[in-house]
Amino acid sequence: MSVSTDPVPAVALAEWLRAAVPSIPTPVQVRRISGGHSNLTYRITDAAGTDWALRRPPTGGVLATAHDMSREWRFIAALADTPVPVAPAVAYCADHDVLGADFFLMGFVEGVVPGDVEAGAAMPEEIRRAAGLACADVLAALHAVEPDAVGLGELRRPGSYLERQLRRWHRQAHDSAVEDLALIDEGHRLLVEGMPAVEETTIAHGDYRPGNLSFGPDGSIGAIFDWELATLGEPLADLGYLLASWGRPGDAVPEITSGPTTLPGWPERDEVLARYVERSGRGDRIAAESSYWEAFARWRSACIGAGVYTRYAAGHMGEGAESPEVARTRLVGLEAQARAAVSLLA
Repeated sequence: MSVSTDPVPAVALAEWLRAAVPSIPTPVQVRRISGGHSNLTYRITDAAGTDWALRRPPTGGVLATAHDMSREWRFIAALADTPVPVAPAVAYCADHDVLGADFFLMGFVEGVVPGDVEAGAAMPEEIRRAAGLACADVLAALHAVEPDAVGLGELRRPGSYLERQLRRWHRQAHDSAVEDLALIDEGHRLLVEGMPAVEETTIAHGDYRPGNLSFGPDGSIGAIFDWELATLGEPLADLGYLLASWGRPGDAVPEITSGPTTLPGWPERDEVLARYVERSGRGDRIAAESSYWEAFARWRSACIGAGVYTRYAAGHMGEGAESPEVARTRLVGLEAQARAAVSLLA
């Protein structure tokens, strides 16, 4: 089977489907789903008109330890029979002769995925409060799943999750094309000095925010997407990231990434936090450590942004993404998050 320069060539995909998932009728149509700056997502429509979703890595500029498709696959497959909403896992392919990289196919979950304000405007204002509180409910449900009970226990690693995270993301930033890393280095120093004494180990999504969730017409969450950063680690890292992503009108510091929560109707951060405390029972830790975990989320976002900036600058993010203006915008954004992290920790 020949490899196409097209990230997801329909003919090659159909040939693989006929052998791997014969219940899916071919030929298929392939369309890139907008949004996302890391692993790529495509809508696959089969010959009967049924939609599926395919995930694959970027086409180039991949940093070490990033874009492990088997990891994403393992988490959604493991969580299929739990209260945590995930897309149905269909099939995984490790044969690079098909698309030139590992990829997996999952069921397509209908709903609004509010990756930015424009997308979030599709959600009626009257359901936004319920949607916001559902974010806390589902996150607490994820953190309540016992990893051993769903076959993920062997991912548990000895030592400190936080130490590994600080080391990993600091190294990734230094492997990037960003020239001035002074703010990232200072944030790293302060995070190391202020590490909490207690750590928990649960399933941690790593990128939990409204833009990685699919919301139904009543505000309920149909699925959590983008599991490429998932691991067994500290649940408050997920909470800190959610809160740092929760933009509200009048914020002095921008949210980590664009999302819908600056629109009317979404609950305030304090309400989301209180709901998570109610559902998770982690109130004492949260009261003592919330600023630290928000700072960690913003610092880590800056490090991830360094990798994204590198791929944009090199033109590895798809048609039109090689724009120097886009790369510069990414650089300004990661510097703002690093500065905010330092301010929270100082």
